Formats: sequence, structure tokens, C-alpha cells
Amino acid sequence: MSCLDIIVVSRAGRQALVFWHALVMGDTDTVCALLDDPQCPALMPGTIFDISDTEGWMSVRYNLRRLRLWSLTYEQELTTPIHITAARGYTDCLKHLLMRGSDVDMAPGGKTALHEACENATTECARLLLAFGASANAVTEDGLMPLHLCTTPESLQCAKLLLQFGATVNGRSLEEDDTPLHVAARYGLPGHMDLYLRYGAAIERQNDEGQTPLNCACSQPQSVNELERYYQVCQLLVGAGANIHACDQDRQSPLHMACKNANPEAVELLLQRGASVNSMSYSGDAPMHNILKGVAYKLEHQPERIVRSLLNHGSIRVWPGALPKVLKYCCTSPRTIEALLNAYDRLKITDSWVEAVPLDVFEKHSSFYESLFSLMHSPRSLQHLVRCRLRTLLEGRLHLVVSQLGLPTFVQNYLLLAFTDALH
Repeated sequence: MSCLDIIVVSRAGRQALVFWHALVMGDTDTVCALLDDPQCPALMPGTIFDISDTEGWMSVRYNLRRLRLWSLTYEQELTTPIHITAARGYTDCLKHLLMRGSDVDMAPGGKTALHEACENATTECARLLLAFGASANAVTEDGLMPLHLCTTPESLQCAKLLLQFGATVNGRSLEEDDTPLHVAARYGLPGHMDLYLRYGAAIERQNDEGQTPLNCACSQPQSVNELERYYQVCQLLVGAGANIHACDQDRQSPLHMACKNANPEAVELLLQRGASVNSMSYSGDAPMHNILKGVAYKLEHQPERIVRSLLNHGSIRVWPGALPKVLKYCCTSPRTIEALLNAYDRLKITDSWVEAVPLDVFEKHSSFYESLFSLMHSPRSLQHLVRCRLRTLLEGRLHLVVSQLGLPTFVQNYLLLAFTDALH
């Protein structure tokens, strides 16, 4: 006989199932009717449901009495009516439960209902729970406060409510030692970031990995659609005075990580604020190494813009003997190759260069690679040689000086390695 068979035969089990479904559907009338039904003495606003069963069944615990079979490997996952309704945004149902005496800070599964509301961005439920006295600084069994669970753009209003009701803006999580500012940075939430900064969030606090919020923002993998959000987060932090040279435990600076995750705008921001373009991490990588390693996987992020920015700010170049290897791994981004090769006044192109470019890539970008391989037996153009000479003379100051030389715009762009999709 299964656990389900044992439970269903009892009237209490049937009532519990109806109660559960009413809560899940936000059926306030049914919930109230069951709580008022004298034939359902076991059902209470504080009923604890065990939802650990992977088959979707739950048992109900009435005080100390249990209605399920146990095994040595069983792990509990407990919830209550107010947790269910708060997570799903059923404000009316939640209000009835609270008015009937539900413990607002009850946390049988390790979280309070307020944690659930913030995690699911159900703002009105969060407002109601706080109005009924829920603690804005309640801590889960994992050491997280409600602010730590505001991880989506939709949760901004929940974060505002929490701070208005006394949430600690610099509260630290137990396991990772994160502040809400770390969390907002990691999830790319500029609205939350601006809010926390206005409430006095500490911008240089380090977590267990030695990361400041700026490190967190730059270290998080980002899709193309998220690049702007993370750039805005970096902009807010830098504008508030965040240390752009702060490194994590691996000596990775924000610039290292912004290059690794290929965020062109964030890289340019950090470079303009004076980030060290040639600092080395413990693994011996400079920012240029980080972007070149990811070019093939970040084509939509426009990695060529990052390579160009680094070169214009005085980055170390690739050892000429390694250029065929770089060509092999970065050939799907011709503009990245263009920016790199335009930093040299001469190139020793051999058959190994031709072999490094797969035929399908060559055919897709034939115009560019024909211009590259045509240099195998000819020198670079005089115009390019003049550019290289000027860049050498202005090494490390190029981005500051070019705009002050009074040169025509197209000449300035040429000196700064504007893309032409060809080599000459």
C-alpha cells in the first residue's frame, strides 16, 4: 500500500487535499469555508504541509501528528498556507489567513513567508506581511535575509518596502558573506543598486571570495541582452567611488572579468577611469588574454571592440610567434584579427597562417582573409607604417592625446584602429 493510499482513506486527508488545492489556486472562499467548518478541526491557518514528495503529494502535520510514511532517506520540505499564498501573490487569501492568527514569521521550512514573497516578487503580499509585523531582517536557515532574495528586476518594489520597514542594507549572508549590494551586482540590477546606494550601502565590502560589488558585477556571465544592465550597474558603482583596482582572491581585477565576460561598454568605462590594462592575475593572465580566450564563444558581444580598446589604452600585444595560434582560435571574428594585426608594423605571414583558417571561415569572410594573405609577400602600406609610428610614440597616452591633435575625424579614427574589414 502506498503513502497516498494510506492518506486518502482518511477524512482528514481528503480535507487536507482540498485545503491544499484551494491555497494553490488562491480560492479565498474555499479556504475560509474550510477553516470555519467545525467538521475540519485539524485545519488551521498554521497548518504545516510537507511537500517533499516528488510525485506532487503532500502530507499535513497537525501539531505532532503525521500522516505519511517515513524512510531513512526522507528529507523534509515544509510549507504553510501563508507561505503558499505569499509566494503566489494571493493577497486576499493571505490577508484572511493573517487575520485568523497565522504566525507571520513562521519558518518551518527555513524561510518565512516574507522570504517567499520577495523571492517571487509578489509586492502586495510583501507589503501585507510587513504591515502585520513580519521581520524585514528575518534570516533563513541558509543565512539569507529577505533583501538577499530580491534577485529580479520585478523585485525592486519589494526591496523598497523592506528598507522602509527597517531592513539592514548592509546585512551579510551566512555562507557567502554577501551584502544586498553584492546580490544586486551579481544579478545585474541597476534599480536595486541605485536604491541600496541611496540607503548608504557599503561599496567596498568584500565577500568570502574577496569580491567587492564591482567585482561581482564584472564576474557574472552575461548574455547579449544583459550587457546593458551590467554596464549600468558598473556605471553606478564607479560613479559612487568604487575602487576599480580591487582584486579578488585570484588577483582578478574588474577589468580582467569584464574582458572575460566580454562587456565592451563596461571595459571602456573601466579603462577611461584608469584601470590597469596590463595587470596580471595569479594565473599570469592580463585582460587581453582573457578576452582572446573567449572570442570564439562571444561573437555576439563584439569582442573586437574590447581588443581595440585595450590596444588603444596601451595593452601588451600578442607575441608574434603566437599569432598563428591566435588566428586559429579567433578567426571567426575577423575584426578581432584586424585590430590585433594593425598593432604591428610588419607581419611574417607563412603557410601556417593560411592553414589556421578553416575553409568555411575563409569563404564566409573571404574579402578580409584575402587582404590578410596578400601581405605574405608584400610590406604593410606606408599609411599603416605612419600609424604604427605615431602609436608607438604615444604609447599609453594615445586615447588622451589623439583628440587634442586637431586632426580630421577620419584620421583620428584611423589612429584608433577603426575597422575597415581589410588589411593593407
